[in-house]
Amino acid sequence: MTNSESKNMIVYFTRTGNTQAIAELIHKKRVGDLFKIETRLPYPIDYQQQVAQNVSEQTNDELPSLKTKIINFAQYEIVFIGTPTWNMALPQPVISFIKQYDWRGKTVIPFNTNGGYGPGTTFAQIQNLITPANLLPGLTIKGGEEINGKKLVIKDNVRLQAEQQVNDWLYQLNLPLYK
Repeated sequence: MTNSESKNMIVYFTRTGNTQAIAELIHKKRVGDLFKIETRLPYPIDYQQQVAQNVSEQTNDELPSLKTKIINFAQYEIVFIGTPTWNMALPQPVISFIKQYDWRGKTVIPFNTNGGYGPGTTFAQIQNLITPANLLPGLTIKGGEEINGKKLVIKDNVRLQAEQQVNDWLYQLNLPLYK
């Protein structure tokens, strides 16, 4: 979903749909383009296999190739980056995405979904990777617990609660983005 005149972008990576749900809630409130970070080769569907691949990628600092390319990245001034927490850190596809672009002059606003352990090092990693961009306070929301068979949980009443958290967070950021 893009608007060629937008100066704001919401980009996210998701496995179970929880981070996507938050990205969509932000998109609903903002004027901005929405992009999904996708790898060229899909991750395994099986949770344990995906965890093993992620641990291997993190341990070996492997960055997967991405399908996602933002042709007009320079036009964006404000970039929301959405990510789940994987192994208490950023998933490698998010690192691949961030490393592709020049972040000078950008304002970056992270958001995170996690299985109950919080954002881990995701926000600190984003800060290190986007320097010298300006990083604003992030939002973290509990998503599913895939290890316990709970995948997409940000739906129905939980989605309504998450929407209120998103609204409160966006209001606190005090950015001139609302129409």
